[in-house]
Amino acid sequence: MSDLPSLGDLTPEEFVLKAIERLRVPPYKGIHSVFSGFNEAFREYFPLLDPVDFTTQLAKEGKVIIRPARRGVLLYKAGDVPPTTTGKDALKKIIED
Repeated sequence: MSDLPSLGDLTPEEFVLKAIERLRVPPYKGIHSVFSGFNEAFREYFPLLDPVDFTTQLAKEGKVIIRPARRGVLLYKAGDVPPTTTGKDALKKIIED
């Protein structure tokens, strides 16, 4: 994907991965696409690209993980995604003594 248009030194993929590293607030490992300012920054840096389409493509390639969230999504680097809780896990916690 490095052959896509860029106005700066970063490719779109590098931009996304760097944004996840720099915009996340510890102890969280991901960023909210809207509340972190990522979508707006991506559109400013790459005016010809859509951040939603591009991050969806990166997710299909396994480079990022996207989780739905209110008013946007959470973006994680592929190795940094926290485990999800299933209904069975929740039920087990509820009924354990």
